[in-house]
Amino acid sequence: MYRIGVDVGGTNTDGVILDIRKSSDPQTRGVVAFYKHATTVNVTGGIEVAVKNVLDQAGVDPASGQVLSLTIGTTHFINAVVQSDTRRLSKVAVIRLAAPYTAECPSFIDFPPNLKKIMNGHTAIVSGGHQIDGRLINPVLESELVEQATQIRAKGLKDIVLVGVFSPLDVSGDAEYAARDIFRREFGPRVNIVCSRDVGQIGLLERENASILNASITSFAQRTIRGFENAMTRLGLVCPLYITQNDGTLTTAAEAARLPVKTFSSGATNSMRGASYLAGIDLKKKDGTGKSMLVADVGGTTTDVGVLLPSGFPRQAAAFIEVGGVRTNFAMPDVNSIGLGGGSRIRVDGSKVAVGPDSVGHYLTRDSRVFSGDILTATDISVRGGVNGIGDSSQVADVSDEVLEKAGRVIKRLVENVVDQMKTSPEDCSLLLVGGGSIIIPPQLDGVKEILIPPFHSVANAVGAAIANISGEIDTIEILQGKSLDDTLSRIKKEAIAKAVEGGADESSARIAEINILPVQYVTNQATRIIIRAVGEIGVRESGSTTSFRFERSQEQVVEETETVQQVLEEGADGGNVKIDYDAYRPKIIDDEWHLTETDLFFIMEGCGILGTGGGGSPYPTFLMCRQVLLDGRSIRIIDHTSIPDDGYIVRGEEMGSPSVSNERIMGGAPIMAAGKELAGFLGGKKLWATVCDEIGGGNGMKSLLTAPLYGIPALDGDLMGRAYPLLHQVLPAVKNRPNALYPCSLCDGDGNIIILSKVKNDFYVESLMRTVTTEMGSSAAFCTPPLALKDARDFGVPRCLSQAWRLGRAVAVCRQRNDLKGIPNEILKLQTGACLFVGKIIGVTREVRAGFTWGEVRIARLLDDELEHAPSNTDVSRAAEEDKDDIMIIPFQNENLVAYIEKPDGSRRVAAIVPDLITILDSQSGSHLGTQMYMYGLRVTVIALAGSPLWTTEEGLKIGGPTAFGIDEPYVSIGEYKTPRSVIEEYR
Repeated sequence: MYRIGVDVGGTNTDGVILDIRKSSDPQTRGVVAFYKHATTVNVTGGIEVAVKNVLDQAGVDPASGQVLSLTIGTTHFINAVVQSDTRRLSKVAVIRLAAPYTAECPSFIDFPPNLKKIMNGHTAIVSGGHQIDGRLINPVLESELVEQATQIRAKGLKDIVLVGVFSPLDVSGDAEYAARDIFRREFGPRVNIVCSRDVGQIGLLERENASILNASITSFAQRTIRGFENAMTRLGLVCPLYITQNDGTLTTAAEAARLPVKTFSSGATNSMRGASYLAGIDLKKKDGTGKSMLVADVGGTTTDVGVLLPSGFPRQAAAFIEVGGVRTNFAMPDVNSIGLGGGSRIRVDGSKVAVGPDSVGHYLTRDSRVFSGDILTATDISVRGGVNGIGDSSQVADVSDEVLEKAGRVIKRLVENVVDQMKTSPEDCSLLLVGGGSIIIPPQLDGVKEILIPPFHSVANAVGAAIANISGEIDTIEILQGKSLDDTLSRIKKEAIAKAVEGGADESSARIAEINILPVQYVTNQATRIIIRAVGEIGVRESGSTTSFRFERSQEQVVEETETVQQVLEEGADGGNVKIDYDAYRPKIIDDEWHLTETDLFFIMEGCGILGTGGGGSPYPTFLMCRQVLLDGRSIRIIDHTSIPDDGYIVRGEEMGSPSVSNERIMGGAPIMAAGKELAGFLGGKKLWATVCDEIGGGNGMKSLLTAPLYGIPALDGDLMGRAYPLLHQVLPAVKNRPNALYPCSLCDGDGNIIILSKVKNDFYVESLMRTVTTEMGSSAAFCTPPLALKDARDFGVPRCLSQAWRLGRAVAVCRQRNDLKGIPNEILKLQTGACLFVGKIIGVTREVRAGFTWGEVRIARLLDDELEHAPSNTDVSRAAEEDKDDIMIIPFQNENLVAYIEKPDGSRRVAAIVPDLITILDSQSGSHLGTQMYMYGLRVTVIALAGSPLWTTEEGLKIGGPTAFGIDEPYVSIGEYKTPRSVIEEYR
């Protein structure tokens, strides 16, 4: 009853063989033999050598039927993408089932130029797709797909991606699977067809991008896995072949050949899983509660630190991740890496000693001092400090005690910092230490109560591959209106377990490992995203052999790779992207008009996210569509209110509905303009001077930039809110009871349906009635209100908000380019009155739906004292003096963040900031804004507060947008006096 695990790394290929009958032995944990071999250019050769050696050491006959499985973890596939390797990547045809939606946001819109050139073979948008409630947008039309098949065949393409709007909700197979069946009939078996619902989660662009990467590498993956199976044949192995996935579970060889993207980052996961197994640690307590544990894998060049959850699986990275510069949303482990390893160079400059981040890597045994080289490394320091059995210690006898002490102190601090960044509470943690470079880690670390080094720690990654479970995951949106949540969860749990069993898991061992419930914002039917994952041991038949899921071999000859891989970047090493010095960048002002560039759009996007205070949806899709306008040769201009007469009319338009829908059924400027034209026909035409957005915060903040070129006019540098709020009547002209603030108004779903609301009892009913209609339209629609005279937009709005967003985004980008992420709050607070309220880690999030809105609360624990010394220099000292390390920040939200409480250890609270001032949570590791839907346990964050427009602090402003408007029984306490943003046009013209 043996399992073989192999992990193919950049330097070494590790192999182990486990006897699962002896897994409870604390000394060996069932490890019978292990072997390390330098990774070969032809990775199959290295795998074959490693497997043969462990079989020989263990004395196991590969043909005896005693080996249950061979499991391989490899970085081979992701490397092809990162290296833009044209020999391994294919051109792809992408067919979207989305018409009439998404046309303004085409496929490959956010790909780096080099990868787009390599992969983009054909794109089209045809009929199909679903609404968020599961209804069809339009049926799939066979005639359209047959026509597309003709074009794809003419181009000689063999890899096809099908992407349907909300395809993860397609339980009946009416969209992607139906289109796949038509294409299979048209093309036969020689074409690879990838359905996006099999690859990624909710979020059309990210799911499509992941599917494109998957399709482009599928042929190469098939060749590689055929090579793995040929090696098994040469070795005489008759067991099934499995490949490890990013989430720490297994997939069959056939599935890995079909969906290689799910194996991209399995190495770090294997190390964490293997570490826990070797240490014999059960993270779950008998009372049902559990505690996370940190794992550090120290190699020759880097130290990777991750978190094992009580489920026994790694914590997943939040939101989205980038692979080769492509934004995707498939599951990846949350790992923090630093340039510290056994080969890290030690530099001595007078009294200063530096460690890394560069390394001698796999040349350690040639270049390191203890191996008679001439480069001082971290391994040399460890040997000089007393570590035995490595090289010749006499070669480092001349290293002084001072250098030894200082280098040790730097290594200790580097490890302590990265460990603390990954911790989820300030208390001391346990740390599992694995990897061949672990000898360089000191025996004691601040913030760590114990360091555990399990047996066979140098091959923990291969052990993790050998012990991995098979999984089944269901990721869907359920309409809970009139349904029981418990009954729904029970049904989905059964589906997840059945999916794991179908993949080869033993039914008796299958269990639920993860449940995630995420209410969808701005919908009234209780739409809720539910993610449930089940895991189980590899199934064993009564005869003793495992269920076989071998990859079906093609008649094609398998071509083994022998040549060195060359990195192919067709447009330069930067992938074709022009590097911009953000600090030196200056915007283009011509005749008092600001002509935007891609850099301007990028700054404004980041700023709109900050001003969204957690709500408003992501501005990223709108940024991409605006950038496409520039790439198409058109211009986007911004004008200041001083260039428009008081009676000049400003046209409005935005997207209304759920951000979850806007991330799938992506809406451009055309539906907004269609609603505007319909309203103009009702009201009578007026000369329009500029466009304006109702809210600068979130996704709507850039809509005025998108519609301006369609109208042939510039956008006004301002908005009518100064932030994001959840309700339509929370715009300042409505607060001030101005005529034409909200009605007559129009609503367009982009699919031929437009409604005009000509008269209504009061502004509140505009929200109530139009929200109901929007839900019927699929929970997203273009909303247009009457044009405003410039005087109303200026005096009852917030001038120069686009300038404010630009400056906020520029501050983030400049700090990021300088690698000064801790300086971001300080730079933001130079632009607007406010305070840095808290730096910490999210330790809890709750969410629930009330009347179609997501209410919730996020709890944040403070970071340790040694990190607080890096807080911004202009943080309010009087506030900071009252705080201690045990404080908790609690932020309730209704789509947007409402109030920030400081809770003391005795349970008492005080208000640190409250609406209508802006409370924003930033990701401390990137500086980017976080939406409330992105709040996640363990995420490291910085909380800032900014002053809101003084129009909100009046009596009527507080009534509509202050604490009482959200049922908060707290008085408004100002964070400070609002500073009117300086016009970009004025400064740079």
